[in-house]
Order: sequence, then C-alpha cells, then structure tokens
Amino acid sequence: MKIDHVQLAIPPESEEAQRPFWIEGLGFDEVEKPQELQGRGGLWLTHGSTNVHLGVEKDHQPALKAHPAFLTPDLDLIAKRLQALKHPLQWDTSLPTVRRFFVSDPAGNRIEIMEDT
Repeated sequence: MKIDHVQLAIPPESEEAQRPFWIEGLGFDEVEKPQELQGRGGLWLTHGSTNVHLGVEKDHQPALKAHPAFLTPDLDLIAKRLQALKHPLQWDTSLPTVRRFFVSDPAGNRIEIMEDT
C-alpha cells in the first residue's frame, strides 16, 4: 500500500492565498483538478510523487497538531523561500539527528519540513 495524496482543509475562497506558499515556497506545481471536481474549489498540487489536495471546508479549523511531513534535499533553500514570503519558521531540535522546522500554511495548517539526508 502507498499514499496517493494528502488532503488538507482550507477556508472557502482562499486558493489565491495558498498558491505562493505551496508553489513558490515549497516548490509544488499546481495540477488541474478533474472537471467533475472543479466546482468544489480547492487546489491540487504535486512535487515528484508527492500529491497534496487542498479541499475547501466551510467551517475550516486549521490542523494545529496533525500535519504532513515533507522531505527535502535542501532544507535551507525551502526555509529561505518561506521566510521571503513572510512565513515564520519554528525550528525544532528535539530530534538531534534530524534537521527540521514547522511552518503554517496561510490557512493555519501545520506543516513539517525535514532534511532528506
């Protein structure tokens, strides 16, 4: 078994606010949603074999503890991109052998970025 995609909830009409974070900051590409699902709003994103769906939720409550964790070969580059977009990073050193930080997307969802060594 393998994961096809991770879905995170976003508030209605927040797609434009999400694009810079996911595309410029994290390096994802936007993928066109199937025509049958386009009326629901949201975004589909991909980076290599990693797929993220941002689904619209009317009464959105951000995920503050639950989160996806993404591996990157260049943690510092991703950190610089996100900081340039004014997204505060929370560096975590609780695992001494893992370089990582947490950041929130524009909807407040927690995201973990880890260095792939």
